Amino acid sequence: GVFPFVALLLLQRRLVAGRALLVNHPGAGCPINSLCRSNVYEQTRKQVALLNATAQDLFSLYLKCQGEPFSSETDKLCSPNGFFFPDFHENRTSEKEVMVAMYKLFAFLNASLGNITRDQEELNPTAKELLDRLHNTTKTTQGLISNLTCLLCKNYNIFQVDVRYGPNSKDKRAFRKKQQGCQVLRKYVQVISHAARILLPHLSSV
Repeated sequence: GVFPFVALLLLQRRLVAGRALLVNHPGAGCPINSLCRSNVYEQTRKQVALLNATAQDLFSLYLKCQGEPFSSETDKLCSPNGFFFPDFHENRTSEKEVMVAMYKLFAFLNASLGNITRDQEELNPTAKELLDRLHNTTKTTQGLISNLTCLLCKNYNIFQVDVRYGPNSKDKRAFRKKQQGCQVLRKYVQVISHAARILLPHLSSV
């Protein structure tokens, strides 16, 4: 497990932009370093590797459960062009920059997974395998956010990060809910692969 000392906006579904508070009392600075587990880097590496390894299967299963026309018109309906998703850039070379970018990525993903899971529970309540995978991905993502929070506080005394979130799909029609989830998960497959290539060397060097 991971120490639950953070006060993140983990369940935020509405904001397009906001500031995620990494500790309960921002004015007091970061918590003491002992809140990080001794194996926090190893645990973070495993979480990133797991998310990267399972992203494509999650996307494929999501497509299967949405049915037509998503299965036959994936490129057209699931294109993430114009859809905001936090990205990684090759010029981020310092561990601090990588960790902050990683936090923004997974805070966004966590909120998006909440939207997708809620919509699929409504639209495909019998799709047990898909729902289980969504819940497991969310659980891993939340654990990763907690570890990144710990590392940002411990190593850089960072306890606030500006985070941009995606649109809430709650009041959209069923087709748009399916499409937004499809766009998010397709972009996620691309971004997590890139993020893993950049982040894992930083974690492995510790």
